Amino acid sequence: MRTCTIVDSPLGPLTLVAADGALAGIYMVDQRHLPDLDLPRDDTALPEVKEQLAAYWARELKGFDVPLAMVGTLFQQQVWAGLRTIPYGETWSYGELAAAVGRPGASRAVGLANGRNPVAVIVPCHRVVGSDGRLTGYGGGLERKQWLLDLERGEVAGLRNAT
Repeated sequence: MRTCTIVDSPLGPLTLVAADGALAGIYMVDQRHLPDLDLPRDDTALPEVKEQLAAYWARELKGFDVPLAMVGTLFQQQVWAGLRTIPYGETWSYGELAAAVGRPGASRAVGLANGRNPVAVIVPCHRVVGSDGRLTGYGGGLERKQWLLDLERGEVAGLRNAT
């Protein structure tokens, strides 16, 4: 059964989607590729996710450890797994990510899979940039992407009680 809950964050309200107790999605207001979020609301769902997000906003957590239920193609799953290997506070280019998942030369396809990541922040698609280091697309908008990178680099103070 899929349910949703909404939490406050420095990025604005986030809709968390639960599937049988695991995190299936995190969606921002005005995000691209939004699925149908007309789901039953359960504000008791995903307490671990809420706790870990609060610790992340406070710069007390650098890696997430919550059960995920991400639905995608095998290639998308490989890219999303590759995203989780990008170290906190660092960025990789799409080409570097493509090489890391064993698909050198597939940076465009990697970019498309990256853009379909259903679990933003926790699966850090914001850590992928253009080959020249510039920010490129982000489903939640480039301002949010920049803010997340700045948070991880210590250029934004950690926020207390963000969720």
